[in-house]
Parts: sequence; structure tokens; C-alpha cells
Amino acid sequence: MERASDQPDIHLTDEERLDWLRLIRSENVGPRTFRALVNHFGSAGAALAALPDLGRRGGASRPTSVYPRPDAERELMAAARQGITYVALGEAGYPVRLQTIDDAPPLLAVRGNSGALAHPIVGIVGARNASASGVKFAQLIARQLGEAGFVIVSGLARGIDAAAHRAALASGTVAVLAGGHDRIYPPEHAELAQALLADGAAVSEMPLGWEPRAHDFPRRNRLISGLALGVVVIEAAQRSGSLITARFALDQGREVFAVPGSPLDPRAQGTNSLIKQGATPVTEAADVIEVLTPILARFVLSYNQRLRHLCMHVEICYGRLSE
Repeated sequence: MERASDQPDIHLTDEERLDWLRLIRSENVGPRTFRALVNHFGSAGAALAALPDLGRRGGASRPTSVYPRPDAERELMAAARQGITYVALGEAGYPVRLQTIDDAPPLLAVRGNSGALAHPIVGIVGARNASASGVKFAQLIARQLGEAGFVIVSGLARGIDAAAHRAALASGTVAVLAGGHDRIYPPEHAELAQALLADGAAVSEMPLGWEPRAHDFPRRNRLISGLALGVVVIEAAQRSGSLITARFALDQGREVFAVPGSPLDPRAQGTNSLIKQGATPVTEAADVIEVLTPILARFVLSYNQRLRHLCMHVEICYGRLSE
């Protein structure tokens, strides 16, 4: 059962959203630290007030730098102009499965059709220097999974990622960005990123204007797997970002699927290794659907339980208003 389904949705005020943004953008505050600070001090606003002294108590030579309020206000206004919404962890629009990972972003910047994030999602990742057959298979399985009702999530990279996104444009696909929404990488995929917004979405935890750096891509990969029920790996060398995504998927309790390849192709070494380690081999979309169907059934049951809880709450509130 999804942990988040047992928790009532929150709804931040504009002031609270500003505090959340300032706190997560402050020096040395990541998702886990953010959660610890809010839990300890009771709110992001109280944590911001205490933050400068925390560094000094820890022996730092200077106070912890807090993200300035004017900068946060400018970021929110610039995001609004670009159609970007900042959804907070625990709010109704936040992806339910992503809420269950230990380092879920406190604020997720969403652009496009946010409804795509509420559908069952499958990740497809693989080599940037993909073979022609790898690209063809990525297109085939993405299209078939889309026809079966799944939204495809990937990282907008060259090769397998781009092929999966393009094949799933009509059914819905989600791009997880390593940088800000206005810093699409690679730049030649800006048109693809725009095209997928009609029926899908782009998401990022990074500030506007953020140019992705090498260590931002593994950070992005945990969100690809975190959003998904499972991740399909198509062509991956032994040392590759796709295998990092597979490891995140395992740590997060997601299903891992791998497409077998020739032992003579270096791009198949990673996927063949995953299969040896217990990943489900995939030669057609049915292999993925068969494994995910019972998981999806539990997900729907969890959602229905949450809906019943909400309906009971509405009835109680309506009864009070009618008295």
C-alpha cells in the first residue's frame, strides 16, 4: 500500500510555498534535511528562522546562507509566466509513488499536463549511443505500453530516452529534467520537450536557470525510477547512468526489467548483467504488463481507499455546514 494514501492532502498557502522554496534552496539543505528541519521546528518558516544559528552550533565558521525572499519571489513569478507549477510533497497534485521515496523533492516544478502524473507510469531508459535496433525496440515498447494505459517516463537524453518519449507523445510521456525548465539538455531536444507537454509533462526539482552538471544526472535518475512502477533498461554499458537508475529502482522497491542483447555488444553488458542479477527479461510489452498488473491492482485499491476517506471527510464537513 502507498504510504501517502494513508495521509490527508496538505495545501500550502502562498506564504508557506514561498517558505518551502526558500528552505529547499538554502545552503546545505537537501530533501532529507528539509524534512528533518520541518519535522523538528514544525514549519518551513520556523526552520528558516533557526537556520543561520544551526551552522554555528555545528562548528561552521559562518552562518548558514538562507535563500533570500526576493529571489524566491522572482523564481515563483518567472515560473508562473512559463506555466510552471510548484507542487509540494503531500499536496493533491504531487505524484503518489514519488512521495514514497526517502528523498522525494519537497517541491516539484511541473509544466504541461499534470494529469499525466496521476496515471500508472513505466520508466524506459538506455544508452545514448543506442543501436538502430535498440531505438526501434524502445519505440515499439513505449508505444505498446502507452496503448495499454501506461505513461512513459524518461530523462530526455539522446538515444533510447528520446526514442521512448517520441513514441509515447500521443499516449503521454513525462520528461525528468536534470536542470531548470529553461535549460533543456541536450539543447536539441527543446522541441521534443515542448511537444510532450500537450499530453504529458516535464518535471524538475532544480531552480530556473540551473545548467545541469555531471552530478545532477544521477540525482535526476532517482526521480525517473521514483515516479514509476518499474523501469525498463534497453542497452546499457557496465558503467552507465541507466544502471544507476536501475539501482535506484531496486532501492525504492520498483520492478526492474532488462532487454537482453548480444554478449558481443558492449551496450548489452549492463542489461545482460541485470538479468543475471534477477531483473525480468523483456522481449515484448506483455512481459512488463504481466508483472505490473497485480502491482497496479494494489495501487488502484490504495487509491480507492483514499477516495473513500476523502468522501467520508466531505460528508462530515457537509453535515456540519448543514446543521
